[in-house]
Amino acid sequence: MSAYGSLLKTPGVGRVIAAQLTARFPFGMLSLAYLLHVEHIFDSYGAAGLVLATTSIGQALAGPLTSRWMGRWGMRPVLILTSIVAFVTMGIIAFFVMPLWAYVVIGFVGGLAVPPVQPAVRTIYPKMVTSSQLTPLFSLDASAQELIWVAGPVITTFVATQIGTVEAIVVAMVFLLIGCTWFIASPELGRVRIPRSKRAFGVVMKRPSVVVATVTGLLLIGACSAVEASVTSVFGEGSPNAGIVLAVFAVGSLAGGLALGHRPISQNALWLRMTIVFVGLVLAVGNPTFWWLCISLVIAGAGIAPALTVMFGSVSATVKFSDTAEAYGWMGTGQLIGAAGGSAVAGFLIDSSGPSGGLTVGAVMAAAGVVFPLVMRRWLPDLRGRDASPLPDTEPVHLPT
Repeated sequence: MSAYGSLLKTPGVGRVIAAQLTARFPFGMLSLAYLLHVEHIFDSYGAAGLVLATTSIGQALAGPLTSRWMGRWGMRPVLILTSIVAFVTMGIIAFFVMPLWAYVVIGFVGGLAVPPVQPAVRTIYPKMVTSSQLTPLFSLDASAQELIWVAGPVITTFVATQIGTVEAIVVAMVFLLIGCTWFIASPELGRVRIPRSKRAFGVVMKRPSVVVATVTGLLLIGACSAVEASVTSVFGEGSPNAGIVLAVFAVGSLAGGLALGHRPISQNALWLRMTIVFVGLVLAVGNPTFWWLCISLVIAGAGIAPALTVMFGSVSATVKFSDTAEAYGWMGTGQLIGAAGGSAVAGFLIDSSGPSGGLTVGAVMAAAGVVFPLVMRRWLPDLRGRDASPLPDTEPVHLPT
C-alpha cells in the first residue's frame, strides 16, 4: 500500500482520480436508469433494451473519434461540447414523453456524446507521475473505477424504486454536471497538450499491442456482462441478493487491483491474470447459489482490474503520445461490443438452459481471454524495469547549412 500512498501524495493525482470518477459515475447509473424509465413508459423491456442498444452503439462508434478530436482541438473543447450534448439528451429522455423512435434517436445521440473522460485521463497520467509510478497509477485507476459499478446501480435502483425513474436520471445528470465541470477545470488538462496525430484515423489499430488489448478487453468485459445477466436471472426481480453478489464481484476486482498493481508487467502477465477470472467463473458454473457465487465471483473479480492494468500499461508503452487517446478509445469500443455481445448471448442461453448457461458463456469468453494473449504474448511489451510512458512524438529538425 506504500506505493499507492506515495502516489496519492503526488500533487494533483488524488484530485484528478476523484474528478474523473465523478465524471464517469453517471455511466454506471444510466443504463439501469434508462432501462427502468423506458420500461415504465412503454411497459416493455424490449423497448427499453432497444434504447439501451442504440445508446451503446453510439458510444462505441464515438469512442475513438472523440478521443482523436482531443489531439486536434484540445481536451477541454471536446469535453465541454460532449458534456453539454450528453447532459441535454439525458434531460430530454427524463422530462419528455415521446414515441419510441424518438427515444432511440436521442439515446443514440447521447451515446455519441459520452465525454471521452477515460481516454483523456489515461493520456495525461504519464505526465503527472514518474515512470516507476505509472503502472501502480493505472492499477489504482482500474481498481477505483469498480466503485462506479458497485455504487452506481445501487443508487439508481434505490432512487428509481423509492422516488421515481425521472429522478434517477436527474441524479445521474447532477453527477455528470459536477464531475465534468470538476475534471475540465483541473489544471492538468491545461498543462498537457496532446499532439495532433500525423497518422490516419484507425492506423493505431495496426499496433499489435493495441489489438491484443482491445480483443482481450472485449472478451473480459463480455464475460463480466454474461455474469451480470446470469446473476440477475438467478435471483429474479425484487431480491437484493443479485446486487450483493455483483457488489462482491466488483469488490474482488478492487482488492485484486490493489494487491497486484505494484507488480512488474511481463509478457505473460495478461494471460496469467485472465486465468484468475477464468478459474472463478468455472467454479461459478457448477453451483449458482448465493454463497457459492459470492466465493467464486470474488475469485474471478480478483483478476479483472489487474488484467485491465496490463492492457493500459501495454498500450501506453507501445503507442506514440499523440495516438494514446485514440488507442484508449478503441479499447473502450471493444469493451462496449463485448458487453453487448456477452449479455445478448448469455440471455439466449439463460432462456434455454437457465443461469448456468449464461455463466458458461462468461467462462468460455474468459477462456478465450486466456488463450488469445497467451498465443500473442510476443506482441506485448516486457515492462519489467522499463518505462511504461508513451513513445515520444518526434519529427525531423532542419538545421541551417
